[in-house]
Amino acid sequence: MAINDYITGIQHVGIPAIDLDKTMAFYQSLGFERAGLFHNGKNRCAFMRLGNLTIETWEGDPTNPTAGAINHISLNTTDVDRAFAAAKQQGLTLVNDEIQSIPTFWRKGIRFFNILGPNHETIEFCQILD
Repeated sequence: MAINDYITGIQHVGIPAIDLDKTMAFYQSLGFERAGLFHNGKNRCAFMRLGNLTIETWEGDPTNPTAGAINHISLNTTDVDRAFAAAKQQGLTLVNDEIQSIPTFWRKGIRFFNILGPNHETIEFCQILD
């Protein structure tokens, strides 16, 4: 069992927003469409899509106002439980002790976990539960 058995490609790139409305308007001006707008607690989270690129942008977390301010890269995962087991087996650096979930995203929620890459970049393995 290898983690790449459960990955189909990039799902989204995560970028926190100082002003979510301005961020959505900016990406719409580049041709992106709003694929979803969700609430995570009191904060809003938008998914902006152009072709096969999806950007997740949200309010409420600190932002890094310097170049390279991407928060995470998310990989689409077909079976998050098996991917999590494979990540443990491969000895990857897990950020989460267990699989996380957000039930308010998409129709039936998401389940995900994060690892750190060799440069301390966060890589999310995410399964949409539709």
